[in-house]
Amino acid sequence: MTQIDRVHVPLGARAYDVVIGQGLLAQAGALMQPLLARKRVAVLTESRVAALHLEGLKAGLLAQGISSAAHALAPGEATKGWEGLRASVEWLLDEKVERRDIVVALGGGVIGDLGGFAAAVLRRGVRFVQVPTSLLAQVDSSVGGKTGINTYHGKNLVGAFHQPSLVLADIDLLDTLPRRDFLAGYGEVVKYGLLGDAAFFEWLEINGPALAQGDKGLRQYAVRRSVEMKAGIVARDETEQGERALLNLGHTFCHALEAATGYSERLLHGEGVAIGCALAYELSARMGLCAQETPSRVRAHLRSMGMAVDLADIPGDLPDADALVALMAQDKKVQDGRLRFILARGIGESFVCDDVPGDVLRNILVEALAARS
Repeated sequence: MTQIDRVHVPLGARAYDVVIGQGLLAQAGALMQPLLARKRVAVLTESRVAALHLEGLKAGLLAQGISSAAHALAPGEATKGWEGLRASVEWLLDEKVERRDIVVALGGGVIGDLGGFAAAVLRRGVRFVQVPTSLLAQVDSSVGGKTGINTYHGKNLVGAFHQPSLVLADIDLLDTLPRRDFLAGYGEVVKYGLLGDAAFFEWLEINGPALAQGDKGLRQYAVRRSVEMKAGIVARDETEQGERALLNLGHTFCHALEAATGYSERLLHGEGVAIGCALAYELSARMGLCAQETPSRVRAHLRSMGMAVDLADIPGDLPDADALVALMAQDKKVQDGRLRFILARGIGESFVCDDVPGDVLRNILVEALAARS
């Protein structure tokens, strides 16, 4: 039997475990049973994931006598809005989900965020379990209790902190990811090394290609290390009053680019994070915070993995530099009207900065846009 790792997220009465390993879907019933007041769960998922993994989850639950009902939403970021939330909550009410019940979010970041928010507002809060099916969700969005939806104003601007009761990160599920989706998730893995663990980034430089090719031992270590880092930060700063903001490395650029591309398939979230990390390191170097060669090292690793790295890698038209800066101004991290960036003094040495010179930021964007032509 393969090794199963448990990472504890110590949040007092809201503490939970992230269980990481192979074959967890078949063990879902045994792992969830201690949480259940009655042997029944409601599963929120999306159609592509349901076709691949819903029967496996149901079988794992039924092995322990746990029945389940499931509702599959349309795939894609557009589902994570008011209509998707309404449909999810109304279905859960139709299923007569009670306050002591468990909602299961089976899917990637969209379903995890949406399902978690639906659970947070249903009957003023019911418990939920994350079963993340993408690399991005396993290493990032399923851990930490951020739930929410998008509006036309921007991404994740409506939501709540609602911690899961359990996270089951089954490494086997990553086998069904298209390569593009896997590499998008890898953008969040790289982020952890860049923001706070230079040794992990070096490990990724060595092992990243084999990890992408499907080595499950390497994948499990990468997921575990990422979760360990996030769990530590969340435990110290659950509601993002300070240190947790570091997890947003690359995200100020990313969210503006996602808005500029209409939250479409043109740019996946993890691709935006990778491009955003490269731009954040470029901005750091231009401000004299880190060595000039550091951004090149970041880009070299992303390129070696076949990932999106620059604005030139985004298909279709983009707005000009001023319009991109205006989109950044809508970001949740704006405080007192000042843009906040996560910058770095080196690999693994990030910090929050809210005094980025506007001309330096604009020049970087102008150059990056010019390189597209």
